[in-house]
Amino acid sequence: MPDLKLSVVDQSPIREGGTAADAIHETIALAKATERWGYTRFWVAEHHSTSGFAGSSPEILISRIAAETSSMRVGSGGVMLSHYSPLKVAENFRILETMSPNRIDLGIGRAPGSDQLTAAALAYGSQVGMAFFGTRVADTLAFLTDTPPATQALAQVKATPRPGTVPQVWMLGSSDQSAALAAQFGLAFSYAHFIAPEGGREIVEQYRTYFRPSRFYGVPKASVGVFVLCADTEQEALHAASSRDLWRLRFEQGRLGPYPSPEDSLAYPYTDEERAMINRRKTHSIIGAPEQVKQQLTEFADSYGVGELVILTICYDFKARLRSYELLSELFELPRRR
Repeated sequence: MPDLKLSVVDQSPIREGGTAADAIHETIALAKATERWGYTRFWVAEHHSTSGFAGSSPEILISRIAAETSSMRVGSGGVMLSHYSPLKVAENFRILETMSPNRIDLGIGRAPGSDQLTAAALAYGSQVGMAFFGTRVADTLAFLTDTPPATQALAQVKATPRPGTVPQVWMLGSSDQSAALAAQFGLAFSYAHFIAPEGGREIVEQYRTYFRPSRFYGVPKASVGVFVLCADTEQEALHAASSRDLWRLRFEQGRLGPYPSPEDSLAYPYTDEERAMINRRKTHSIIGAPEQVKQQLTEFADSYGVGELVILTICYDFKARLRSYELLSELFELPRRR
């Protein structure tokens, strides 16, 4: 796929021995580098109540990253709308769009991005549960576009400020429910393969089948998020990726800590069952030397029928993370920016 576009989703990972400040500054540095290397967009994630990720407020990070860059699109991957007022989300992104016209993406997510107690604290007294998530989406879109909201009691409310342009709106997800919402509201859809690798192709195809044109998009627009770690040699790539192996194992065991070093990961006394889990998970990531990664990513994009991949890369060493994105830029001949 010669015209394949590459974008970034970054989770602001915190490494063992590092700090949240390190993670945030590295996210900003990564955004500036990937803009130079020709990436299409840069999304930041939302996570709460964890010492593994520093990005709890994508709107604030977007503002800083947009100010530090000049042409790449910047957005949320995503804002967890189940926690928040549609009016407040719309106004946040209208301000961002006012400051950086035609560069802001509002990526909406359904997952809590936290445990249930933290989710309740974020909603703080709201009785509007997930059963009304579709209404939240409808009201957010209405407030973004100055059209009547689905909640008639809010018809007199006007979102401010009023920029001359509207953010691109994406529905992010790893399930058919998210795809159905994206199709229903005529939004772009980004499938999180790095979260749920099984069944993704069918879900994206369902989105295309049931898509309804809207004022946002006349035709379906899809991308896929995938975990990639590319290094100059396969051995280097596997060594760097070992940190994520141990982190994911701990995560699934309920230990939400920072990212361990490769040395600690390789020295960890895995059981046979744990090693089997890690080996199964590796089949859903793309890890290796440049030509291996290029072939696998090209085949991966073709299998989904998409022209854009959103790359997630996490490893202990920030220089290795940068190098992975740089190699991908070179492999796919992305248009360099000054």
